[in-house]
Amino acid sequence: MFNRIMGLFSKDLAVDLGTANTLVYVRGKGIILREPSVVAVEKNKGQVLAVGEEAKRMLGRTPGNIVAIRPLRDGVITDFEVTEAMLNYFIRKVHNRRGFVRPRVVIAIPSGITQVEKRAVKDSAESAGSREIYLIEQPMAAAIGAGLPVQEPVGNMVVDIGGGTTEVAIISLSGIVYSHSLRVAGDEMDEAIISYIKKKHNLLIG
Repeated sequence: MFNRIMGLFSKDLAVDLGTANTLVYVRGKGIILREPSVVAVEKNKGQVLAVGEEAKRMLGRTPGNIVAIRPLRDGVITDFEVTEAMLNYFIRKVHNRRGFVRPRVVIAIPSGITQVEKRAVKDSAESAGSREIYLIEQPMAAAIGAGLPVQEPVGNMVVDIGGGTTEVAIISLSGIVYSHSLRVAGDEMDEAIISYIKKKHNLLIG
């Protein structure tokens, strides 16, 4: 009964919890939040000072006691408490900072993560106030979002290059026939470009 009552005040959300960026989709409204997966934390107290765009703007411009943390690496959670704080911030921001909402949430995850890593994602979302949590593999979410005929008896190949992982999958009859997750993606491309520019032109770019 309580969950049904809370559901009247909440919105169904889909979250692409990425290494580089987090996107939040609200049913009937589309993507309404797209922010960096970055959290600024006061080093001594562990207090969260800023999340997302605001935290990214603080990079390199803050005192030594403030650090900017990316709580996901290679598509998986590396800092549970910071991820929980980030999810909580994004969920409340989508709901105009109302603290009592408990939305149903679908979260896209890499296809190659372990059961322990899946549990960490669900626990973070639950601690952030989600009423029901569902996980969907990123290649399937990408295929559905692209409008591919995933229910048909034909093969659909998806290559999803994110910040921390690259997902490759063959999808048919509403299932993933084959998938492979590489922990090499956009972050490594950025580092390769930075390294090349430094060696070739003696310039340091960010």
